[in-house]
Amino acid sequence: MPLLTITTILWAFSFSLIGEYLAGQVDSWFSAMFRLTAAAVVFLPFLRLRGYTPRVIFLYMLVGACQLGIMYLFVFQAYLYLTVPEFLLFTVMTPLYVTLIYDLLARQRLRWGYVMSALLAVFGAAVIHYHGVSEHFWWGFLLVQAANVCFAAGQVGYKRLMELHPVPQHCAFSWFYLGAAIVTIVAWLLFGNLDKLPTTTLQWGVLAWLGIGASGLGYFMWNYGATQVDAGTLSIMNNFHVPAGLLVNFAIWHKTPDWLSFIVGTIIITSSLWVHQRWVVKRPLQTVSAHKRADAPNE
Repeated sequence: MPLLTITTILWAFSFSLIGEYLAGQVDSWFSAMFRLTAAAVVFLPFLRLRGYTPRVIFLYMLVGACQLGIMYLFVFQAYLYLTVPEFLLFTVMTPLYVTLIYDLLARQRLRWGYVMSALLAVFGAAVIHYHGVSEHFWWGFLLVQAANVCFAAGQVGYKRLMELHPVPQHCAFSWFYLGAAIVTIVAWLLFGNLDKLPTTTLQWGVLAWLGIGASGLGYFMWNYGATQVDAGTLSIMNNFHVPAGLLVNFAIWHKTPDWLSFIVGTIIITSSLWVHQRWVVKRPLQTVSAHKRADAPNE
């Protein structure tokens, strides 16, 4: 979980940077393409083909295309219709998607304990920032939900791939980012606007940071961390970016949140993680241990 926590802090700056310096100013297709191409270049030295089947390589590329490539196409379009706080609000369903998709891919029955702890995290995030929405509610909401599903499917798919076809993480991410970059390059060539390229050093700097830091390093740490925790913990951690993002919005751009709802919502999200770790994850393990002791022969 430490990697997920560090990445959450790292990503907290991304939402505000996109909203302040890129959204509506730089072509969204170009922003997505540049960000993921830069991340792919960072991991290009680790690209390996020998020793891996084309199927495994394709699956890792497909996961990257879904989690980042397609997801970012929706994200940068959504910023054209939403403020940063609204965008953060609409991401609160991601934990539920993570839980549902993981159970679907694992072909196991729905684990209601995981669903309830995920819904508690969703409720906490909604409490933090629900103060009404703008007139672009429905279009922005749909774009963000599409991005949420892609992001959830990608991180769960990566976790499952590592369980079924484990490879060194840095090699996996070289294919992962390549798949993501290809999607955004094609999208930019088809829909990009050459008249809205970055015009200032600051904009180029923000894009470089998003590509190398937030994406290149950030998603590597996040997916690496995802392989070290259960699906329920992963789903809950997806909503800690809401309080983190709002804190950055306050600290740098002095946009004050409703402190009461912020504190209450953050406590609820943290409680959902505690409930999940204490009651949902540990109790089944304790039950299994008890069964093993009961089945053991008497001395």
